[in-house]
Amino acid sequence: MNGGAVGTGEAIVFWVSGTLAVIGALGMVISRKAVHSALFIALTMINLAILYVANSAPFLGMVQIIVYTGAVMMLFLFVLMVVGVDSSDSLIETIKGQRVAAFLLGVGFSILLIAGIGNGLMETSSTGLDAANAAQGGNVEGLAALMFGPYLIAFEVTAALLITAAMGAMILTHRERWMPKRTQRELSQERFASGAHPGQLPAPGVYARHNAVDTPALLPDGSTSDISVPEPLRVRDDIREVDPAEIDEVRQLSADSSGEDDGR
Repeated sequence: MNGGAVGTGEAIVFWVSGTLAVIGALGMVISRKAVHSALFIALTMINLAILYVANSAPFLGMVQIIVYTGAVMMLFLFVLMVVGVDSSDSLIETIKGQRVAAFLLGVGFSILLIAGIGNGLMETSSTGLDAANAAQGGNVEGLAALMFGPYLIAFEVTAALLITAAMGAMILTHRERWMPKRTQRELSQERFASGAHPGQLPAPGVYARHNAVDTPALLPDGSTSDISVPEPLRVRDDIREVDPAEIDEVRQLSADSSGEDDGR
């Protein structure tokens, strides 16, 4: 926008992206699951990037998508999905007093946000981003002059905030261990005591004539083991029948071969 009349396209982008950004922010606060909150934050960040690009700030828009949405937010989301955090975990405070501190910080941030919005609404003159970018020779140059100039302290505080956010993700995925971790010996004893198959299941296709995945394995007593065939084949009843005569023939050939080797 250039400080003049707002075009139809700009208005549509603002109302669509702004509405989705607000919905994402509200969903992040209201959602009871941490994974859903992370997805709502990603929705808000993407729409903020669209607003940056629409307001002649392409560098901020790309950074918003690549760094925040594509790297930081997805990292948090993957950690939450792999480790898992549900609503019952949020009832246990791993750090005492964090709810009070979060409430006070939320109130302080709300005051700053209201003050910033009020200052922006009371400002009558607006030069637009085109004029601001032209003053330094471009959008990237203008941002560099501001970040490493009058807003250097704010930039460093923001970097510290990102580190704090990473620590917060680690705290969310933290688990209190109420019992000592079981050793490998205890796990092995438990596996044998359960009565289930303690080792690996027999592999399918145990003799050369029908060495296929649909051929059941032979047990030491000569019977077949259907559990050696993959479950999809068992469901379709697509198991190859084992002919006892062929098994005897293979055994006879093996015995004759062994006898010849011994004679040599």
